[in-house]
Amino acid sequence: MSDEGAATPVLAVRGLVKRFGGVVAIDGVDFAVAAGAFHALIGSNGAGKTTVFNLLTGALRPTAGSIRLRGRDVVGIPPHRLARRGVGRTFQINNLFPQATVRENIRVPTIARHGQQWRLFGRVRGLHDDAIAALAETVGLAAQLETPAQHLAYGDQRRLELAVALAGEPTLLLLDEPTCGMAAADRLPLVRFIRDLVRARGMTAVIIEHDMDVVFSLADRITVMHRGRVLAEGAPADIRADPAVRAAYLGTQFHA
Repeated sequence: MSDEGAATPVLAVRGLVKRFGGVVAIDGVDFAVAAGAFHALIGSNGAGKTTVFNLLTGALRPTAGSIRLRGRDVVGIPPHRLARRGVGRTFQINNLFPQATVRENIRVPTIARHGQQWRLFGRVRGLHDDAIAALAETVGLAAQLETPAQHLAYGDQRRLELAVALAGEPTLLLLDEPTCGMAAADRLPLVRFIRDLVRARGMTAVIIEHDMDVVFSLADRITVMHRGRVLAEGAPADIRADPAVRAAYLGTQFHA
């Protein structure tokens, strides 16, 4: 009998290496993410966090190592196919169609999830409107369905990008600094909202986040990267007390 299930991590990375010419950006990274976890990936600028995300989503191909999604190797699978296997992502910089409405931004990935072709000109108006409206309500944008993305408040743009990612119905959600550019007082409520949404939908999440108050308040487990390698991994209390982590980030307050 296969033991693929509760004992198998949703995501397992082993010996991950990425070279750009003579530069080793990722050097033997290992970590695993359990089903249902809210897992944080932290480290200083240049530690390799976003490069890891690009490898996980197929935007980059690793030089060496394995990436296993629910026990299956996914190295070499392109981003659109990984999305269909349940990998969703938000970006540090909003990745929206600025002149398109909230409804239209959500419609694009919804159409893709149903295996339909997106046509700039064609009969797309009205497709999946009920599902789109429900998702907009979930993220607090029900009253702004006809508002162009560029006219939304910044925090609402971040919520729209979350809705776009959720439209693909991911089981693994990768969040690249979802609070980037937000006021300090708004960060914890947004990430708490995301965490609760992830749990309510039975998803697993990995978050890159620079606000350590957010990380230590909400993460179940933390992987710390330093110069392309994993420096430490563990529960928040263990990471906070780890001498190597404290030494590496002395004076930086753990800023990513």
